[in-house]
Parts: sequence; structure tokens; C-alpha cells
Amino acid sequence: MKSIRKLRIHPGGLLFDTVNMGMMLLLCITTLYPFLYLLTMSLSPSDVSFTTIKIWPEKFTWANYQMVFEHKYIRSGFVNAVIRTVLGTLITLVVTVSAAYVLAKPYFPHRKFWTQLIVLTMFFSGGLIPTYLMIKGLNLMNTVWALVLPSMVSAFQLIVTRNFLQSLPAELEESAKIDGANDIYILWKIVIPLSMPILVTLGLWNIVFHWNQWFDSMLYMTRPENEVLQVVMRRIVLDGEMDMLSTAVPEMQRQVNTETLKAATIMFTTIPIILIYPFVQKYFIKGMLVGAVKG
Repeated sequence: MKSIRKLRIHPGGLLFDTVNMGMMLLLCITTLYPFLYLLTMSLSPSDVSFTTIKIWPEKFTWANYQMVFEHKYIRSGFVNAVIRTVLGTLITLVVTVSAAYVLAKPYFPHRKFWTQLIVLTMFFSGGLIPTYLMIKGLNLMNTVWALVLPSMVSAFQLIVTRNFLQSLPAELEESAKIDGANDIYILWKIVIPLSMPILVTLGLWNIVFHWNQWFDSMLYMTRPENEVLQVVMRRIVLDGEMDMLSTAVPEMQRQVNTETLKAATIMFTTIPIILIYPFVQKYFIKGMLVGAVKG
């Protein structure tokens, strides 16, 4: 038997790996600490001081979250944000996949011209004022359509999806057409089931975008009950509007710590989107690799 030679670890390689591991550990700590600090603050009573580093509450309480939940505009903002996220993501998926399926076909007339025209929109846009005037002229103010229609199609997502669909075997479509299937049947029964990685990737992109978006709601929503959660959180955290205290009983008002309430509001906005990512991570990586822009 041939002797098995032991692998030699070069000192330079060992030093390189050690430095890399140390840098990654430091990056993880600097990323997780602010989140853990806010979580600890949100779960702590108002009489706890946060002058030192803490990642675990000394005293545990749900009072801050209870006060946040009792705020009527936070409840309505959460519902509006969920409606906007679900509706905007579904519309974008339907339109993007439909358009990408057409652009992926080599027999589509002037396909190169339309693709270049779509790519051109990635570098130029109409601007904020024309968009606002268009939304106002279409009577979409204070409606969810003002939030989802302007971002219905992304040129980058469309090109990525087209490249993914081009990588699917053309023989599947040809065999289905021989059996009498039309394009809609092929798209719904064959293409979409095989495109789950790119669909989940697009879904995650749009869920994160719509959930975090607040500027367009601040522009197009003139009524507080129509605002999304992120605008309400912005008023509480940045502008310092703690009108939720007016709903609290006098005993609670004397014990309120605005910093712990702000932390609870931030966590209430952040946690839902964090819980989604672990379920789509495996599809996200594959969709990004296969759907990468190839020209």
C-alpha cells in the first residue's frame, strides 16, 4: 500500500486563514451587536440604564411591545405594509415572468432591439416630479396602487429572469407544442415549475423592497391611516413623535422611556422580514447564479 503523505500547512496559509477568520468574526459581531442591543432594549423596562454594553435584558417585560401594538397608526401601518408587500410582489412576479418569457424566445421579432431598450431604462428615468404629477393626474393618491404600479417592472430583474429562462432546455417547449400545448399552458405548467429558484429570488427582492420602502408613501399618502409602517416608524424614531403616550394611562406615562419604545418599534418593523429569509435562502443563491447577466 502506498503511504499516505500528511498535508503540510504552510505558515503563510495558516496566518492568512487566521486573519480571515478573525475579520469575519469581527464583522459578524459588529453586524449582530446593534440588533441584539435593540432587542435587549425593547425587552427591558423603562428604569433600566443602557450606559454599558448589554446583549441580554436584566429584567424582562413586554410592556414596550404592548404600547406599540396599542398605537392605532402602527396597527394600520402594519396592515398597509403587508398589503403593499403582497400585492406589489405578486404583480411584479406576474409581469416580469410574462415579459421575460417572451424576450427569452429567439423567434420573438426584434428581440435584440427591445432588450436594449429595456436596458436603456436602467440608466435613465423620468424623475421624481413627473412621476408625482402622473400619479396625481391618474387619481392614485392615497391608494395602494400609487405604491405598487410605479415599481411594477424592474429592468434588472427582467433581464435576470430572461437569462434564467433562456437556460431552460428548448426541447421541453418543443415536445409540449407537438402535443398541442399553447404558450400559456407551457408557461404555467412547464416553465414556472422549473423556475422556482429565480421566482423565489425575485420574490425576496421585491418583498424586501416593498417592506422597507417609505419615501413614496410619504409623497403619495396624505392621510395618516393610509401610511405604511415604515413612515410611522420614521416619525417615531427620527421625528420623535411619541403620540402613542396619549393612549396610555397616567401611571404608565410617568414610567415610559422613549428609547425603549423606539427600540420596540424598530424590532416590530425588522423581525417580520428577517423571518422570511431562512425559508428562501437555498433558492436565492441558485437563482442569483443561474440568472446572472450573461449579455
